[in-house]
Amino acid sequence: MTAWNAWADWPLIHDAAFYAVAVPAVLMMGLSKSGFLGGFGSLAVPLMALVIPVPQAAAIMLPLLLVMDATGLQQLWKHADGQLLRWLLPAGLLGTVVGTLLFGVLSPATVAAVVGALTLIFLAQRLLFPPRADHPPPPRPLGFALGIASGFTSFVAHAGSPPFNAYVLPLRLQPLTYAASAAVFFAAVNLSKWIPYAWLGLIDLTNMATALVLMPLAPIGVWLGVWATRRIDPAWFYRLAYAGMGLTGAKLLYDGLK
Repeated sequence: MTAWNAWADWPLIHDAAFYAVAVPAVLMMGLSKSGFLGGFGSLAVPLMALVIPVPQAAAIMLPLLLVMDATGLQQLWKHADGQLLRWLLPAGLLGTVVGTLLFGVLSPATVAAVVGALTLIFLAQRLLFPPRADHPPPPRPLGFALGIASGFTSFVAHAGSPPFNAYVLPLRLQPLTYAASAAVFFAAVNLSKWIPYAWLGLIDLTNMATALVLMPLAPIGVWLGVWATRRIDPAWFYRLAYAGMGLTGAKLLYDGLK
């Protein structure tokens, strides 16, 4: 048996077009998981959805996210803001419950359009009415609501960054603190998805074998992102974060409305 025949017999996706978009999508998600280019990770599933259905793209990405989470936690967890996480994390886990219950009711396009529109509205508000140094932080009830939204959109399409960023970016945390807090939050949320995803029939041999092929790429983006986060000027860090939110919001809105 030739190597090509052995590859062809594997129960995985063989379409070259899929890997042409999956490889940059995985690297982009890894960079986002480190906190660097924080908004761009939400583009990973929409990119993969150019060639496969959104639920399948989300299922393939889930094992890769766990590897990225482990890599990011190993390097960042001690810098996390514990007080912030005690407020946001229960909300995020509640959001995954909502996502499980509504998974078959709301279409991925509807979710993408809503998340994209809210992201762009938040970004426009930040640009048109920039906060002053003496502005109070966003209210905690808003953070809890956005935490639920983050868990929900993360469950449906691994697009939890825009709602999370809408609350956390205005807090102006140090880049490492932001990156570590995001790493802990999404590691817990992603871990909570496994049983619901299996219950919904998304954890199958084809999806897991395809994820295994992409697995070596998972930590590379995280390592590159952590390296950049430790060295970038905070002002540029937030400029890139907001740029990522703008691109993500526009892409999600476009995908939801087309």
